Amino acid sequence: MIRTQRVILGAGLAILLIITAASIGLDVKSRSDAAWVNHTVEVLKKISDVRLLLRHVESAARGFEIYRSDSFADEFRTTQDRIAPTLADLERAVRDNRDQDELVKTTVPLVRRRFDIAAEAMRLRAADDQTGIAALQSKAEGRGLMDVIVANLDRLAAGEEKLLAAREADSRRTGIVLLGIDVIGALVILLLVVLLMRESQRTTVALKSTLLETTAAKEVLEAAVAERTEHLVNAHDELRLSVNVLQSTFHSMAEAVLVIDAEGNVLLSNPAAERMLLHRTGMNLGNLRALSEVFHGDGVTPLKADELPSARVLRGGSFENLEMIVRPHSGNPPRHLMVSGRPMLDGHGNVSGAVLVYHDATISRETERQLHQSQKLDAIGKLTGGVAHDFNNMLTVISGNTETLVASLKQQPELQHTARLIDDAAQRCAELIQHLLAFARKQPLEPRNVEINAAISDIAKLLRPTLGEQVQIETVLEQGPMTSHIDPSRLTNAVLNMAINARDAMPNGGKLLLETHRVVLDEAYAQANPDVRPGPYVMLAVSDTGTGMPPDVEEKAFEPFFTTKEVGKGSGLGLSMVYGFVKQSGGHIKIYSEEGHGTTIKLYLPPGEGMAEAIAPAAPTAEGGAETIFVVEDDTLVRNFVTAQLQSLGYNTVAAPDSRAALQLIEAGQGFDLLFTDVVIPGGMSGRELAEEVAKRRPGLKVLYTSGYTDNAIVHHGKLDDGVMLLTKPYRRNQLAEMIRKALNGGGMAAS
Repeated sequence: MIRTQRVILGAGLAILLIITAASIGLDVKSRSDAAWVNHTVEVLKKISDVRLLLRHVESAARGFEIYRSDSFADEFRTTQDRIAPTLADLERAVRDNRDQDELVKTTVPLVRRRFDIAAEAMRLRAADDQTGIAALQSKAEGRGLMDVIVANLDRLAAGEEKLLAAREADSRRTGIVLLGIDVIGALVILLLVVLLMRESQRTTVALKSTLLETTAAKEVLEAAVAERTEHLVNAHDELRLSVNVLQSTFHSMAEAVLVIDAEGNVLLSNPAAERMLLHRTGMNLGNLRALSEVFHGDGVTPLKADELPSARVLRGGSFENLEMIVRPHSGNPPRHLMVSGRPMLDGHGNVSGAVLVYHDATISRETERQLHQSQKLDAIGKLTGGVAHDFNNMLTVISGNTETLVASLKQQPELQHTARLIDDAAQRCAELIQHLLAFARKQPLEPRNVEINAAISDIAKLLRPTLGEQVQIETVLEQGPMTSHIDPSRLTNAVLNMAINARDAMPNGGKLLLETHRVVLDEAYAQANPDVRPGPYVMLAVSDTGTGMPPDVEEKAFEPFFTTKEVGKGSGLGLSMVYGFVKQSGGHIKIYSEEGHGTTIKLYLPPGEGMAEAIAPAAPTAEGGAETIFVVEDDTLVRNFVTAQLQSLGYNTVAAPDSRAALQLIEAGQGFDLLFTDVVIPGGMSGRELAEEVAKRRPGLKVLYTSGYTDNAIVHHGKLDDGVMLLTKPYRRNQLAEMIRKALNGGGMAAS
């Protein structure tokens, strides 16, 4: 009996020791599994951090390219400072995995090189080094590096996700086995207790002894089970925390994520998918196809059913950044989407579903379109300004001589009429060049603080006889003083051009509305319109009830010589002149048009500081004088014409073809009362630099500048420098006489 009890007790203790050892071993393994799961989650987070920093540096570099703003440069430097420690953390985190470690070590120098290229591009743009920028862009190294980096990060993430799935499964299995061992141990102990109870029935003493031993063993077992159970609960809590982290990351992603099965049913979606695509769990992508039209990235070619991202990925294909444009039938604005897809395979290698990730590129594509349009207009403007100088030189000679011809042919009416036709044609050419210079933002402005409401009221009075009785003119002016720092004469021309366009768009009559408001353009508006600086503006809106413009016409409305009018009824320079005036004044212009309903053009003008300035009365016209005028003009025809005109006004003249010859004459002691110089001259100095050099030798020098088109020698931020007088080409004899007299009387000094 005692021997039997000993055998039973020995067997029970052995089993208990085995169970306890197995339980402890499994508990250690469970803790290890949980630690590896957390480690894998942390690696995925570090990969996400690297992605985020890469997006920030791309965004900062792109923003600096568009706006040249210091805020984007600061954001770039901040991101650059953070990338090194982030990459170091990622390297340390994957050292336990040889493949991942090698992939990270391969990626780190690529990331650093990408940052160096971005920094170099920003430095070149800050220095306005167009040659360096062109050379850097021709290599296309940055885009290639970015593609490799993104691919490497995708491989890293895929590897870690695979490890995470395996480790979570291993942890669950360990927990199940641990629980099973504990239960089996309890059952075995209970069985031993039953056997001992049967043996103890034979003797009371043996029973008491066995009961005591059983009670002690039971207490040990219960303590062990309780301890193992507590460890298991803790492991499950840690695993649940890891799952919550992954779910939070999934739900906070800016990209829309869809997980679908083989039939196209949405198994899982994040909030971004519901906002961006209106897709949610339980929907079928095939049924959603009927709610919108889908096109390739060109916006013209429709996507066939078998070309849709869901169809391609369910056939087993993988792709990155597939471009497509979705136009909902509901009338909502179209969306430009970049789609990436990966199939999901079952244990037999068959496609069981797919993961689709959508990035909304609508705003960035619209910004690129507006930037392209702005760059195109700037390029046309530069070309226009380049040819204006020579045209105005020729027109100065033509218009000046035809004016003389008209005056000298009073006794020959037929020849005088012919001369007047030539003079009128020259005047129209001069106006055409001025319109082109207005578009090119090369006209010298004379801005002042203008009371907008008073100016618009005066302009409305001028428009009534111009537009005719069929057009009803109304004004809606915001109450209170409202000044803008602009050139008032250019404002009048701009409103007149817009009003004439509105009249032509209302052949059967209609209403023209002039409105003024104080507005503030915020950061969101500035981001959607790259050429806008956020802040306060004075808004002038010109609206008509005419035929309106289709989108393709609206997009080209500001281009010079673009017109939809019949031949001979429009030059196509009206709106381009308005565009140049607003841009040169530091403002913003926007067209809103709808076919069959009319057009509104909004001018956002810079606000003025202080009270409106009164217009100085015009000085009486002066005929001539006896002073000596020093003429510096490189064009021989213009130089001969000007000296002849000045001599006919009674002045003495000295002439030089360039700055070098002018300085030689002055150093030789040549006397004169006024320096009359072109702004753009050869000889190593501009007209402005020549005047400054002469002023050092002759303090109090009086200067009158002339030019066919102005550059930044005497015009800065769209306006003439203080104290500078300019006679723009082409000019008439009376204009020449008036400006020469004004300059001699102290109106123009050499600016320092």
